[in-house]
Amino acid sequence: MLNYLQHLSFWDWLAFGTLLLILEVFGAGGYLLWIGVAAAAVGVLTYLMPGLPWALQFVLFGVLSVLTAVLWWRRQRSAAKPSDQPGLNRRGSELLGRQFILHEAISGGRGKIKAGDSLWLVSGPDLPAGSPVKVVGQDGVLLKVEAAA
Repeated sequence: MLNYLQHLSFWDWLAFGTLLLILEVFGAGGYLLWIGVAAAAVGVLTYLMPGLPWALQFVLFGVLSVLTAVLWWRRQRSAAKPSDQPGLNRRGSELLGRQFILHEAISGGRGKIKAGDSLWLVSGPDLPAGSPVKVVGQDGVLLKVEAAA
């Protein structure tokens, strides 16, 4: 094994990089992408400098793997921007702070309001149907309400 490691060629690195990139295609989630790129880069360096010692090849592979991953991670973090639709996939969050009329009385802590063409389950103090309520919170699909003044 040591004899094989001492005589690594650029083909070995390119094959290893290609294998990692193929495995990435099958759903590694980006983890193998930068390691595969680093292996291909070491293959190119080994082609350009055929006398590169095997220990230095492995050090270069490790450094390039970490460097490419960190650079990509930093680029992704700096490119991230807040969403222009912060309520997306948080159904009901647009109702917070709004007032509605109770569709069904709140009895035992549960009732319903009509918002647009939907009925929403609400929790709050017992109130009769037709009372104005204000949405003050949300717990999943359950809206928390209090009597509106």
